[in-house]
Amino acid sequence: MKPESIDLAAKASPWGPPAAGPIGGTLGLANRVLTIISAIALMVAGAVMTYGMFVRYWLRIPTDWQDELTVFLLVGATFLSAGYIQANRGHVGIDALAEILSPKADRVRRWLADLLSFVFCLFFSWKSWTLVLEAIDEGQVTQTTWAPPLWIPYGMMALGMSVLTLQLLLQLMQKRRH
Repeated sequence: MKPESIDLAAKASPWGPPAAGPIGGTLGLANRVLTIISAIALMVAGAVMTYGMFVRYWLRIPTDWQDELTVFLLVGATFLSAGYIQANRGHVGIDALAEILSPKADRVRRWLADLLSFVFCLFFSWKSWTLVLEAIDEGQVTQTTWAPPLWIPYGMMALGMSVLTLQLLLQLMQKRRH
């Protein structure tokens, strides 16, 4: 038997499907950078929680900042990685209808789902940016002794939702061409 040749260009990238054009390339790069930041945030969150547990239970030193920092990091990781996940169609989907619909009807269903997701995410992005501006204008902070500014988690949420919205728009535009 002859070994099969490997077409490196056809191999799937670990960073998702190839992007369309300069906008898609820029969005793909942004998704990669935000995903790396999200992975680092998850590791830091794990380290902070481990530290908090150690000093609280073994050293009997009270801490009140590690839970809040961990929540900030997890919010950031969740929202900042959403565009990458959408680019790879990694969100949970129910394919029960795909099994019973014709291929054309299923394409229409998927397009409508992407359109509704885009509209929802567009609204969510807009409201998130209004939260960021409000938190900055009013100097809002959390109600703990640490009191970090609320624009930080709101900003991560707004940025992540904006990237997700752009990703959905790009996918809708690509589907229109096909």
